[in-house]
Amino acid sequence: MSINDAIQDEITSINSIFDEGTLTPLSEDASLCSLRLPSFPSITLRIEFSKDYPDAPPSILGTETVGQDVQKGMGSRVVDVAREVLAEVYRPGEACIYDLLEEVRGAIEKAEEQGTIHFQDDEEDRSAEVSQPASNSTKGHAQDFGPEPPWIIAPPITEKKSIFLARVASVSSPAQAKQNLAHLLATDKKAARATHNMTAWRVKGPNDTSYQDCDDDGETAAGGRMLHLMQLMDVWDVMVVVTRWYGGIHLGPDRFRIINTSAREALVLGGFAKEVEGKKKGKK
Repeated sequence: MSINDAIQDEITSINSIFDEGTLTPLSEDASLCSLRLPSFPSITLRIEFSKDYPDAPPSILGTETVGQDVQKGMGSRVVDVAREVLAEVYRPGEACIYDLLEEVRGAIEKAEEQGTIHFQDDEEDRSAEVSQPASNSTKGHAQDFGPEPPWIIAPPITEKKSIFLARVASVSSPAQAKQNLAHLLATDKKAARATHNMTAWRVKGPNDTSYQDCDDDGETAAGGRMLHLMQLMDVWDVMVVVTRWYGGIHLGPDRFRIINTSAREALVLGGFAKEVEGKKKGKK
C-alpha cells in the first residue's frame, strides 16, 4: 500500500525541522504514526492520518509511550490538551502537524503554570532554581553575552503559515555582530526555537578596511542574498537577522523574496538606508 504523498511530505518536513524520528510511521501506508513531542520527549503520541489528509484531519488515538519521569495520569492529560489544540489549528487542505507541535508546547507550558499538568523532572529543576542565589538567575546569565543589542524590529510577514521577522542593529566590529547574535539566541526563546536565523553584516574598519559576512543557518543561499541586498543598498556598520518559523507549507523560491523584503524593511526602518530615502525625496 503506497503512502499518501501529503503524509510523506509531512513526515519529511517535520523530521527536518525537529529531530529525526519526531514523526515516525507505524504502518506500511503511514496512516498510523508516532509523534514525539520535541519539548516533552518523555511523551509520544499515537496519530492516525486519514487517506484524504490534509483534506481531512488526523486523529490523536492516545499515547504511544510515556516515560517514567512523567507522573501517573499526565499522559492522558497531555492527550486531551493535544486534541483540543488539534481542533483549533486544523484547517481543511493544510498540513497541521507543525502547528500542532508548536501550540501543544505553549498549551502544556500554560497548564504547568496553572498546576493542571506537572512533570517530575520540572519540579526538580524548579527546586534547584529556588535554591540558587540571585546572582545565578537567568538575568545574570544573559549578562554574560553583553548588553542588550539595540535591535530595531520590522513588522512580521506571514506567508502560508510561515512567519518571517527581521531585526537590525548597528555594529562596529565582526566580534560585536557575533556577540549580538549569541545574545539573541540566548535570551529570546522564540528566536532560539525558530527554523532559521539568517544573518548578514557589513562593517567599515580603520584605514579603509571593511568586513562582511553572512550565515544561511540551514536556509541555503539566504544569507548570501541578504548580504547582496545590503551591498546594493550600500549600508554599513549594521547587521540583519531574519528569523523564520516554518509553517509546514513549502514556499519555493518565494521565500527568498520574502526574506529580502523583510530585511530591507528593517534596514529602512532603522534609518540605515538614508541614501536611498534621500534619492526618493529628491525625485519628489
